[in-house]
Amino acid sequence: MVHADRLDTDIITFLKRHENKDLCRFVAVGSVDDGKSTLIGRLLHDTGGVYEDQIQDATRAGKGEIDFAMITDGLKAEREQGITIDVAYRYFTTPRRKFIIADTPGHIQYTRNMATGASTADVAIILIDARLGVLSQSRRHAYIASLLGIPNLLVAINKMDLRDYREKVYNEIRADFEQVVERLNFRNVTYFPISALLGDNIVEKSEKTPWFDGTTLLEYLETVDITHRLGAGNFRYPVQYVLRPNLNYRGFAGQIASGAVRTGDSVKVLPSGTISTVKAIDTYDGELQEAFAPQSVTIRLATEVDVSRGDIIVHADDEMTNSRRFSAMVVWMHEAPLDTSRQYLIKHATRYVRARVTQVRWKLDMETLDRIDTEALELNDIGLVELTTVRPIEFDPYDESRATGAIIVIDAMSNNTLAAGMIRGALSEDQRDTRVSNEERHARLGQRPATLWLTGGRDDTEELAYALERNLYDRGFVAHVLQEPEGGSLSGKGVRHLADGAHKCNDAGLISICVADATSSVHAARSIIGSGRFVDLYLPDGANIDLDSLLVDVVLDKITLT
Repeated sequence: MVHADRLDTDIITFLKRHENKDLCRFVAVGSVDDGKSTLIGRLLHDTGGVYEDQIQDATRAGKGEIDFAMITDGLKAEREQGITIDVAYRYFTTPRRKFIIADTPGHIQYTRNMATGASTADVAIILIDARLGVLSQSRRHAYIASLLGIPNLLVAINKMDLRDYREKVYNEIRADFEQVVERLNFRNVTYFPISALLGDNIVEKSEKTPWFDGTTLLEYLETVDITHRLGAGNFRYPVQYVLRPNLNYRGFAGQIASGAVRTGDSVKVLPSGTISTVKAIDTYDGELQEAFAPQSVTIRLATEVDVSRGDIIVHADDEMTNSRRFSAMVVWMHEAPLDTSRQYLIKHATRYVRARVTQVRWKLDMETLDRIDTEALELNDIGLVELTTVRPIEFDPYDESRATGAIIVIDAMSNNTLAAGMIRGALSEDQRDTRVSNEERHARLGQRPATLWLTGGRDDTEELAYALERNLYDRGFVAHVLQEPEGGSLSGKGVRHLADGAHKCNDAGLISICVADATSSVHAARSIIGSGRFVDLYLPDGANIDLDSLLVDVVLDKITLT
């Protein structure tokens, strides 16, 4: 069977055939060493998508045999560590279809890179090591792929050669993973037993799995339905740039996010609501009568309308949600935790707007996919948050439109990307009117809540705690002292009880000073209170303690409202 698309005709015919093929974007995800890079290297090699010098390099690295992973692991750091760090994009083609592959990192440290690579995919291939089964990172990546709206999931149970191609192994792992995906939102889930290294069921059917009656992985990729994304949905056209080369031309340039538009269509500009008619659709090659997603075009309107970057053009009878407050699922991608007292920059479509995260409702436990109450998100956490923007934005829920339902959270000072978000919907009027936000509590008390956890085993720790309370009170802060039960050190249960009390007081906006003494209590207390509010104050026995210096050097930055 021929899998490579070769130049078997004249060049014009070949290019025309190539131009008319569908383009399928897919992403390979999974845990470290599950074989993602090897699978993609095998696909590229067996479909003729690898240059001769790449094969030679990979062969030298494999000491006589092709190391397929080396074909995609291009960064020097990746070659040294033997893992994928960056997102490696590769391209190949078959007689049926064109493909863009994103080989994403498996290590938890690089989950943010994985989310980036998966954001535009039609298919997610998740690899599971047949020796290890379903891991927490497998669940994490499947959940992110579902959040990002990828419709098709291909579950490749890899390294079957190391489990003697046993059907029982395949069925057990499949049953485990089915419990994961039944709680997710994929349109199609398909399972394959494979060996990426040996090529079993990748491009050719394997005789070693006679019990498997499915197709090959490549045939699945060539035939899976991806037409849903082409021109689907309501017409959405975020304006990227206003073109005015002369007095006789005024066009609005951008990329069609979804849907289609024709010359003569009645359209509306949001947020102003001004109605006009499409006079022309311009491209570099000339005018079009019709355009659809994801084409980049310039639209001219029949009337002089005030349109600027960030506006969205829709059909005249269509509406988008307009709100300053909405909820969103967020994948936190930065080492610095989410801070509800800070103002961030939100990028939505082509518009930037300042916003605050007013509440973190919950984050996801990646072991169980259960929701955990929390007040902050840290690196690689996934959770539901509420945001308030300084001015209303027009959006669609993410499950209706990826392009107009996605946001990026940006640090306004450093311009670093902090998180990717998927809008779920506007907050109800009841939530707007009755809920007291953390930001409002902070503003009323003039402080940020925190727990000062005192350890060190000093005889005068209690005395220092109350002196610290007085010092803070004199500086205008509201603090109070909590301490262990009289007459004994904190047990595990006692630590949880003390930390729970401090956590509840922090929820009310207060500063808690906890007398714990035992340094062994720090880890458990921090996990309950949250690292964003926790201040570990180690006061060693015999040392002179200057409370003013301690406050200035360690505490004030944490609790001062900015």
